[in-house]
Amino acid sequence: MGIFSNLVRGQLVDVIEWKDPDQQTMVYRYDCGGKEIMMGAQLTVRESQVAVMVNEGQLADVFTPGRYELQTQNMPILTALKSWKYGFNSPFKAEVYFINTKQFIDQKWGTSAPVMMRDAEFGMVRLLAHGIYSFKVDDPKVFLKEVFGTNGFYTTDYVTGQIKRTIVSGLSDAIAQSKIPALDLAANYDDLSNYALQTLSPRLAPLGLKLTAFVIENISLPEEVQKAMDQRTSMGVVGDLNKYTQFQAAAAMRDAANNQNGAAGLGAGMGAAAMMSQVMNGAMQPQAAPAQPVQQAAAYCVVCGQPLTAGAKFCPQCGARQEAQKCVKCGAALQAGAKFCPQCGAKQD
Repeated sequence: MGIFSNLVRGQLVDVIEWKDPDQQTMVYRYDCGGKEIMMGAQLTVRESQVAVMVNEGQLADVFTPGRYELQTQNMPILTALKSWKYGFNSPFKAEVYFINTKQFIDQKWGTSAPVMMRDAEFGMVRLLAHGIYSFKVDDPKVFLKEVFGTNGFYTTDYVTGQIKRTIVSGLSDAIAQSKIPALDLAANYDDLSNYALQTLSPRLAPLGLKLTAFVIENISLPEEVQKAMDQRTSMGVVGDLNKYTQFQAAAAMRDAANNQNGAAGLGAGMGAAAMMSQVMNGAMQPQAAPAQPVQQAAAYCVVCGQPLTAGAKFCPQCGARQEAQKCVKCGAALQAGAKFCPQCGAKQD
């Protein structure tokens, strides 16, 4: 009787457990080797694992970390599916899947093509970025139904491509919603990473996955934006333009003094320094208003002495015809009422 009992027991599975052989396995289907599972078998679920019973393709009971003696009491769904009576003690067939719920860390991501973002200062900007992320299985039932199905073995290689594409497609939205200017992105990697984590994680929920960490290591800006950053940095370093001009002038004089051309080089250096100083000082001063045209002095009537409009031929007061007065001696043109000629000095009668 004992030999027969041992023979029957050898045809049944009485211990079910799984030891993770590597760091990338997400799902492992326990190999029963064609045997039935003995009622009362020991099921061991380790930390960072979840065991799922599947009956003829239907999800049944889920076991969290711990040690279980399989009975109808702790397999209510499987018991209902198989229509077992209370206290059923016969062997049964079912598939047991172990799902790894630990974090899969140090996963690489990067943009293969530029990501577009709208910036308030530069308009549409193309960005290239890369970094790392971590994820885990958050809902084993959803993950089993939506992702791995009934595969006997499933690794991170099957899902990382999908996750990377989800990250890249949502990154531009995350950057735009964060409202961080393009020039300030490099100084806000941590804030942007945290914001992107909150924005991108819900996109993985329909797969039963959760994004647990997201890190931006670098964002490459277009060349024209980098030049603008360099110019802004240079202006901040220069500070006081007057002192900067004096420093440049002194440096020019020093370089000219060290020039082999001697005095000629020194003169040229001092001239260049003076010109630079004038240009910089002129740039700092407000622009002078344009000069107003000088109006010609008004003429006077040769008879009554009233002021006349320039070029008038008759006086509007007395009506006298205005004729140019000439010197009685040399014939030079004189101002109306002149008593002496400014050319020859002759008295005018």
